Amino acid sequence: MLKGKVVGTIVSTNKLPSLIGYKFLEVRLIENDKITDKYVVAVDRAVSAGIGEEVLITTGSSARMAVGDQNSPVDAVIVGVVDKNQN
Repeated sequence: MLKGKVVGTIVSTNKLPSLIGYKFLEVRLIENDKITDKYVVAVDRAVSAGIGEEVLITTGSSARMAVGDQNSPVDAVIVGVVDKNQN
């Protein structure tokens, strides 16, 4: 699992039918609590993450399971938003 910060959205007017309705977000990865120069494009199927939020990302076959289609060409999916209000 990866951690990152949403820095933008990707607009795609032409995509595979299996990806219609999914939001694509550009995420800058965080490693050891430090922002890196590494980026991924991740699908947001149900979390509704926004720009500026820290998110958790799953990749590989787990990402395809998260979207519910083992044949989907998805390699990264946002599965959660990090809650900064820890009391």
